[in-house]
Amino acid sequence: MFKIIIPKAAFKELEKIDLQNQKLVYTKIRDLEKGLFETDKSLKGKHKGKFRKRAGDYRIVYLKENDILVITLIRIAHKKEVY
Repeated sequence: MFKIIIPKAAFKELEKIDLQNQKLVYTKIRDLEKGLFETDKSLKGKHKGKFRKRAGDYRIVYLKENDILVITLIRIAHKKEVY
């Protein structure tokens, strides 16, 4: 199990999403907590070292810290505006 940290800014972005997509994002966050990363992609360029998880039309951008099993959510936004 991983510990998930959701900063205030990411939580506010999540609150702006409609309820159906919020549920999907929460499901994907629980997947992160369980360590299900196999379909996630690593980001490149200025976001190198971060990963993204698909949640329908939304993306969860996160940073995984292997040593202490902590995942920090960076951003939750629509795929058009996340990068």
